[in-house]
Amino acid sequence: MQIYKVGGAVRDRLLGKPVTDIDWVVVGATTEEMLAKGFRPVGADFPVFLHPKSGEEYALARTERKNGRGYGGFIFHASPDVTLEEDLIRRDLTINAMAEDDQQNLTDPYHGQRDLEARLLRHVSPAFAEDPLRVLRVARFAARYAELGFTVAPETLELMRQLSESGELEALTPERSWKEIARALMEDQPQVFIEVLRECGALKVLMPEVDALFGVPQPAAHHPEIDTGVHTLSVLEQAALHKQPLSVRWACLLHDLGKGLTPEEEWPRHIAHEHKGLKLIKAVNERFKAPKDCQELALLVGKYHTHGHRALELKPSTLLELLQSFDVYRRPQRFEEFISACEMDARGRKGLEQRSYPQADYLRGAATAARSVAVQPLLEKGFKGPELGEAIKGERLKALKAYKEAASA
Repeated sequence: MQIYKVGGAVRDRLLGKPVTDIDWVVVGATTEEMLAKGFRPVGADFPVFLHPKSGEEYALARTERKNGRGYGGFIFHASPDVTLEEDLIRRDLTINAMAEDDQQNLTDPYHGQRDLEARLLRHVSPAFAEDPLRVLRVARFAARYAELGFTVAPETLELMRQLSESGELEALTPERSWKEIARALMEDQPQVFIEVLRECGALKVLMPEVDALFGVPQPAAHHPEIDTGVHTLSVLEQAALHKQPLSVRWACLLHDLGKGLTPEEEWPRHIAHEHKGLKLIKAVNERFKAPKDCQELALLVGKYHTHGHRALELKPSTLLELLQSFDVYRRPQRFEEFISACEMDARGRKGLEQRSYPQADYLRGAATAARSVAVQPLLEKGFKGPELGEAIKGERLKALKAYKEAASA
């Protein structure tokens, strides 16, 4: 039995980056031997075990062959005679197909170290094209390592293009796709993820609503970058720079989908794009089974982001409707995330990345003013049921009028 550290732990150590998760491959062992040593089996698909003390994953060296569509369409073969090189060749990228023993002696049969130095994301073997999930994974790695200058090798991009055109991407489950998308959006340069997907034709398959934004012009006075797709990438970039949570980044990606529906004769204006985009946002949400908080925020930002930008001009009654829509009294954090998404939208414009966004503090102040209305005095006056609701609404409207007047003074 020989044990090797493999994959990301080796890659990141060589890159000088922090190593978090460690995966191990065991060569020359059987399932029975692993169980006898106290390892606990994980799942039924292939032989992976948890270490009895560390809880880290140890997988028996294995080969695989394609026997169906999608990410799960493989037959695995694990036995003591499978070599380390045979196990490594089934991995996605050369930089993930390296192993080291307990003395840090490197096994690198597919030149991963050379590609690390060349800053290239290159596939290990033609078997890369058998797994459609790898299109998303490579785009995610491109986003993760963009700051180090990594790019996708042309021949790998070509395989990704072939996979995108093959219909295999449609076989991915929403859960697997979302897992990769969510991880990619939380990288330091998530816009690179979208760029790579677009370059290989996968964006058109997975998110045609986002792909449709590229080449759609906007008024130069508000959007010096003109192109709606370019603007969307810039908004996503700003969200990452400002360390926004996943829900905000997802909303930033989808906020302008309605502009992809504007007839060309109406360009560069996009009247009512907020309303038109809601059905598209809903479709993307459902396609990937995004978490509820991501779905809700994306729809609310899509519908109300222009309200956010015009916050200082809104009538108190419109401001109250906005606050009610977000349920700021019980869910203040969701409104805070909306404000963040609006600010990222404002900053995601060429040359305006450093602009101030006074609307943010104004909206926060409005929420505070509305929340400050006390219910007890109204109860003491005898209001109850629907009448109480109207009375509270009336008091909140008064509070917002006073707030607007004070802010304008």
